[in-house]
Amino acid sequence: MFTGIIESLGEVKAIEEDKENVIFTIQSPISHELKVDQSLAHNGVCLTVTSVKDDTHQVTAILETLRKSNLGDWQVGSLVNLERSMPANGRFDGHIVQGHVDQTATCTEVLDEDGSWLFTFKYDKSPGNFTVEKGSVCINGVSLTVVNSQDGQFSVAIIPYTYENTNFKQIDKGTRINLEFDILGKYIQRLYGERMA
Repeated sequence: MFTGIIESLGEVKAIEEDKENVIFTIQSPISHELKVDQSLAHNGVCLTVTSVKDDTHQVTAILETLRKSNLGDWQVGSLVNLERSMPANGRFDGHIVQGHVDQTATCTEVLDEDGSWLFTFKYDKSPGNFTVEKGSVCINGVSLTVVNSQDGQFSVAIIPYTYENTNFKQIDKGTRINLEFDILGKYIQRLYGERMA
């Protein structure tokens, strides 16, 4: 389990195809602290560390992960939001994030609001996928508060610290992002839907 509080930015250093899988080599300030078999969220996708060498680590994305996330869009030089799983005695600063991306969404607008940025995203509004005004959402592994929730679209406001310390600075109009909806909202919607059936 994760909380959506990014620990570090990583940079993609190498991409290697292995049949249907893709092996990514990531360089980051926390790579040397990692261990093989450890779970680590990469842009909100929970991946298993398969190798650690100096200041780099490797992870493998299978075809299903590549289809459901934006990992297939990564190139050498792409910045990646990293978060280790939450320790049992850790603080819960964000919200419950599983590291299971529901779908990708597309950035439709970025507004510079002179001290903050307003990012708007469009997503597939199929059953079970929704946002709530002032509710939580996870974008590329970052726990954020929903602004201006609409049918199939929402916005988030980004402060300078988040902009500089995550890969939001690489998100422009047309960029695909990983989206995980609030797990509590999904369970409530599921239970409510079953009782109404």
